[in-house]
Amino acid sequence: MHTIPFATSAAQRILRAALVLTPLAITPLATAHAQHADTTALRHGLDSIADAHHGTVGYSVIDLDDGDRISRRGDETFPTASLIKVGILVTLYDQVAKGNISLDDLVTVLKIDQVPGSGIVQFLHNGTELSIHDAAWLMITLSDNTATNLILDRIAIRPMWDKMESLGLHHTKVHAKVFKRNTSVAMDSSVKYGLGVTTPNEMAHLFELLANGKAVNPQADSAMLYILEHNEDQTLLQRYLDGVRAAHKTGADDAVRTECSLFYLRHRVVACVLTKDNKDTRWILDSEPQLTMARMGYAIFQAWGPAPRPPAAK
Repeated sequence: MHTIPFATSAAQRILRAALVLTPLAITPLATAHAQHADTTALRHGLDSIADAHHGTVGYSVIDLDDGDRISRRGDETFPTASLIKVGILVTLYDQVAKGNISLDDLVTVLKIDQVPGSGIVQFLHNGTELSIHDAAWLMITLSDNTATNLILDRIAIRPMWDKMESLGLHHTKVHAKVFKRNTSVAMDSSVKYGLGVTTPNEMAHLFELLANGKAVNPQADSAMLYILEHNEDQTLLQRYLDGVRAAHKTGADDAVRTECSLFYLRHRVVACVLTKDNKDTRWILDSEPQLTMARMGYAIFQAWGPAPRPPAAK
């Protein structure tokens, strides 16, 4: 929901290289050629990172190819921050599939709609028109708050609840438009959790459904994953994984950092890490929550290793 002055991509590459050369690097949990991950060792590694964190950490990891699952606080509710925008995206595409909305429909940006935080639509001139598709793209790739509100104006909040319920995600909800708490449909929960709420297991299951073409339908889910692959925030689970293919969404608030990712490693792996009550609330790249999630992402990557390279052309 906020914008962090993150390092440039060149600086991030330097930081990634530095990690490998310092004691912060995670000991590999499996060899690069292992096909079946040692999830017992992974759980131990993730729990060690979580135990050292000054705040509350929950996670859910699913090997979609082997079916292995591990979690910590998997059924506990957490604030989502902007991670809930994935649920909004799924609801939008569900409405498109039902013929209620077209991705080519236009929305008009008015001054009253523009809210601060992440994104660029807040800076566009009054009367700018965007397609629903473009608004959805900005909502995910730049976590654009104004674009999110424009989409919520079209799909409404309660239908998002209904869609998540239909998928068995009973705790996954958006409460209000971004930075507009007066639009909340559940004020007590909105005050407690902020923009949205979920559990590590529920958000992981939503990504599992997307990966298997069962969130809306295979065509819609593929289109949504394509958007998620272009998310430009690489500062949490992705931070030390330069070049690793992933469809993912992050979220951040003062005491919250969240991310869920579908990693394309040797297996397809869904990993969701949610943090709350973080003692370090600084909006800097190297705050403790940022580093905790980066280390957890690296540990998950090490457990499965990179996807094998395609055979050389003959």
